[in-house]
Order: sequence, then C-alpha cells, then structure tokens
Amino acid sequence: MNTDLLTVSEVARLLRVDDTTVRRWVKQGALEAVVLPHVNARQAYRIKRATLDRVLGQPPLAQMAPSAQG
Repeated sequence: MNTDLLTVSEVARLLRVDDTTVRRWVKQGALEAVVLPHVNARQAYRIKRATLDRVLGQPPLAQMAPSAQG
C-alpha cells in the first residue's frame, strides 16, 4: 500500500488547479486529507497519494503490474 503524503501545492500542481481549489475540495469533503496541527491562521493538510489516485480513477502504483512500473 502506498502511503506517500502530498502537500496541497503538490496536489494542485498535479491536478493543474490553484492551491485554493484543493483546500476548498478538502473543506467540502470532496477530497480526503490528513489535518495537521497548526499554529498559524492557515490549516495545513496532507493528501495521501492513494487517495489522489482513487479520485483520478488510477490504480495505486503498488497494485500495478511489475512490468508497468519499470
């Protein structure tokens, strides 16, 4: 199981949207995220790569055929 955690900026870059859009999706429940403890005004999130793959309809890398990984 692939448990890589991606930042909001990384997810936004992969999906070609603005960081604000990713944050909105998380707040609306459209994208599952891990909420990190924070001390500043902005909430920090991390999105599991497996969650992003599922949203995009792609099989996680760990489940791909060995010949497709290399």
